[in-house]
Amino acid sequence: MTQPRMTQAYVALGANLGEPLPTLRKAVAGLRELGEVEGVSRLYCTAPVGGPPGQPDYLNAVAALKTDLNPLALLDGLQALEAQAGRTRTVRWEARTLDLDLILYGQAVLAWERLTVPHPLAWERAFVLAPLADLAPELRHPVSGETVLAALQRTGIPDTMTVKSAAWDR
Repeated sequence: MTQPRMTQAYVALGANLGEPLPTLRKAVAGLRELGEVEGVSRLYCTAPVGGPPGQPDYLNAVAALKTDLNPLALLDGLQALEAQAGRTRTVRWEARTLDLDLILYGQAVLAWERLTVPHPLAWERAFVLAPLADLAPELRHPVSGETVLAALQRTGIPDTMTVKSAAWDR
């Protein structure tokens, strides 16, 4: 009997409604049902990007996940975790209880109706790149070849973004 093929995936986590820290902790626990969590970045507090004005700041992180799920099954699992956290989808980039984005799935390049991998905006957003750099600074974008660290240096870290690393421990 052969072992299922395991794929290294990276999932961005964000929350800015309700109780973001407990929600993110629960999300990481939920990710363990989808594969093996190999690492979780520090927590970052970031101002909202896009969307309706007046949103509270986000807590953001990235998790490294080894999974045997195919990309769409993993997406379904991520969306189920969002729904369990009370996520609703009415306005694009609105405040949310939980946001889980599949940013990388191995070196796959996918453009499906429900899923685009690598995430089309990940290499442009410091709130994804900084936590991803905590885990894999030399990881390369499957299309451009740019490393996470180079992309973070290119985009820069906004003054409104702060590290809240000790918060995972409380």
